[in-house]
Amino acid sequence: MAMLEIKDLEVYYGMIQAIKGISFEVNQGEVIALIGANGAGKTTTLQTITGMIPAKKGSITFNGVDITKIPGHKIVPMGMAHVPEGRRVFSQLSVLDNLKLGAYTRKDSKEIQESLQMVYRHFPRLEERKNQPAGTLSGGEQQMLAMGRALMSKPSIILMDEPSMGLSPIFVSEIFEIIKEISESGTTVLLVEQNAKKALSIADRAYVLETGNIVLSGDAKELMNDESIKKAYLGE
Repeated sequence: MAMLEIKDLEVYYGMIQAIKGISFEVNQGEVIALIGANGAGKTTTLQTITGMIPAKKGSITFNGVDITKIPGHKIVPMGMAHVPEGRRVFSQLSVLDNLKLGAYTRKDSKEIQESLQMVYRHFPRLEERKNQPAGTLSGGEQQMLAMGRALMSKPSIILMDEPSMGLSPIFVSEIFEIIKEISESGTTVLLVEQNAKKALSIADRAYVLETGNIVLSGDAKELMNDESIKKAYLGE
C-alpha cells in the first residue's frame, strides 16, 4: 500500500477547474518530483493534500486513512509536514523560536530537543544563527529554516513547494543535497520544483503536470532523457 495515494482529485477556484482528476502515489522512502510550468497546478495539489484547499472530488489517503476532508492542523500530527512556497518564516522571531513552533503538536520535551539537534546536524548554519531574528537571514538560510521547522514536527513525509525559488546557484545545490540527506535519513519527500533538472536528479520517480492534468510519469532518470521533457523543461 502506498504511503500517500491521490485518486481522481479535482480542485476548483470558484468556477475555474485547477486540478482535473489527477491520480498518483508516493511510496514510503521515495523522493517523488512533481514538475511542470507555472500555473500547471503543482502548488494547488500540495495545498489540497495538506488540507489548505478543499477538494471538489476524489480522495487523498495517507497511511491508509482518508484525509480528504481533514483540516490541515489535524494532518500535521498524523506525520505530514509542508514547506510552503516563499518560505513563510516568522521574521520577527528568532531562528530557534521558529524551529520550536514547528514542534507545536508534540509534547515530549526530550524528543523535541533531539529533533532540534537533528535539524542542527542537517543545517549547521541555523545553530550558528539560532538567536538571530529570522528576517535577518539570507533567502537560502530562510529556506533552510522553513525546512528545519517542518522537520521539527517529526514527519514521515515532507511536502516541499519550490525550495530552490529565488536562490543563488550555490544555495540551490546545497538545498538539494540536504533534501537527499533528509530522504536518506528515512523521511519520504514529495517535491514540487520548477528546476526540473535538479528535481529529477534526486528523485526516484516523477509526474509531469500540465494545466491540471498529469501528462507523463515514470522513473526520474528515464524522464530526464525523454526528448519532450528535455525540450519543455530542461532547456535542451
